[in-house]
Amino acid sequence: MKRLTPFLIAGVALALGSCAAGGNTSNNGRRADIPKAKVTGKAVTCLPIQTIRESIVRDDWTIDFRTNGSQWYRNNLPNRCNGLGMERAFSYTTSLTQLCNVDIITVIANNGGMGPINRGACGLGEFTPVELTK
Repeated sequence: MKRLTPFLIAGVALALGSCAAGGNTSNNGRRADIPKAKVTGKAVTCLPIQTIRESIVRDDWTIDFRTNGSQWYRNNLPNRCNGLGMERAFSYTTSLTQLCNVDIITVIANNGGMGPINRGACGLGEFTPVELTK
């Protein structure tokens, strides 16, 4: 049992360190440093996939999508997507040419040499056109 103690301590230290590495997140997965967003139009339920140029995961609740012409859409997820803010990576599968609020995203964890690992799945919300402020 004495031989396991250093490994146990190291494991706890790593776990606590990874929690601290998440940035300015509170215990509910929301970050304090997300850019403010001024709503510029009516929310839509879908975005054509071919127009999506970039996605930025802000926290466990928020993803910003940039489309053609530098139009930004904020997607406030209806439920917390645990791990999304920490991993900042997701995938999706759809049979349509659009990404919609009924689609499911999968959080991707990149664990080094083992390759990507799925960490869970979450539903999207509506896509609200916004102007991001600094």
